Amino acid sequence: MNANMKDLYQEVILDHAKHPRNQGKLADATGHADGFNPLCGDEIHIDVVVQEGRIQAVRFEGHGCAVSTASASLLAEQAQGMDLASFEALFGRVHDLVTGVVVSADDLGKLEALGGVARFPMRVKCAILPWHAIRAALKGDDTPVSTE
Repeated sequence: MNANMKDLYQEVILDHAKHPRNQGKLADATGHADGFNPLCGDEIHIDVVVQEGRIQAVRFEGHGCAVSTASASLLAEQAQGMDLASFEALFGRVHDLVTGVVVSADDLGKLEALGGVARFPMRVKCAILPWHAIRAALKGDDTPVSTE
């Protein structure tokens, strides 16, 4: 990872951790899910509104480390307005990025900052937890999601 990417990682992750976007509940949610990372204690609740196959709104609540909070914030920001198939493809790309399968994804915009997590294997589960939780919410599966 070059110096510019490290700076981006730090700037974006810290900004979204300190000032998360789309926090709260959605009264008109069409799906919701809870996620838990037993290793570090991250907990998240995701609400989604899906209409006509498109994600209209995403909100999250919970507590966790900076990586988990930033990932949830970035996810909520990015997912709104996406159709379900496009979101599923995005999930795969982000998963590959945080696990180090793909080392760069310039076309992901701010989500590329999550690629820095691959350098810290203990943080991969923190970063991907919100993504697994929203997938469960989109599928209508209210079984709590765990990273274990």
